[in-house]
Amino acid sequence: MIGTFVNAASIVVGSFVGTLFKIGIPDRIKSTVMQAISLSVLIIGFDSALKYKNLLLVIISLAIGGILGELLDIEKKLNQFGDFLERKLSRNGENKISEGFVTASLIYCVGAMAIVGALKDGLQGDHSILFAKSMLDGISSIIFASTLGIGVMISSVSVLLYQGSITLCASLLKDLLNANVIADMSAIGGVLIIGISLNMLNLTKIKIGNLLPSIFIPIVYEIMLKVF
Repeated sequence: MIGTFVNAASIVVGSFVGTLFKIGIPDRIKSTVMQAISLSVLIIGFDSALKYKNLLLVIISLAIGGILGELLDIEKKLNQFGDFLERKLSRNGENKISEGFVTASLIYCVGAMAIVGALKDGLQGDHSILFAKSMLDGISSIIFASTLGIGVMISSVSVLLYQGSITLCASLLKDLLNANVIADMSAIGGVLIIGISLNMLNLTKIKIGNLLPSIFIPIVYEIMLKVF
């Protein structure tokens, strides 16, 4: 799990630097920077979403995942946890801890590099993808934290738990995670990232958290193919 630990640390360091930059930046500049980041996130989402192998499976996965997410109400639980952190940590009028935590957690966890990198870390001891992701996440966390605050730093815990779980379970999943499954999981993650960017631009209020189970439906589909 070396790659995941380095990734989480890079987010902490980047967020710390970003919170320092936040001091004294006018709100109009923060707003423009946030819009620029949102558009960049949109491009990242499209890049992953268009690399699917089975479009029908991607659509069905999003539908089934959405149903499961609504039943579990994942979005509400994420926001409740973020609000809890906000009540415990907010000061001097800081009111974006929850937003920063949820937004950054989703962006850092649903991308293709998080899935593939964690798998390579667990199966081959290859940390290269997660090291590259650490650089990207560290830089982006500076920008995110400069606009969304300390909540971005706390998202490092989400990365640690999510990527760490994939790494630890990689040996159990290696027979299921072929190139097509990984491509479709990454494509679904790309769709969710697009949704995140639209939310960040205040164009929509998509419950991205409730769509998170969608990412794992291709694995279930692969299991069904092997069983039946």
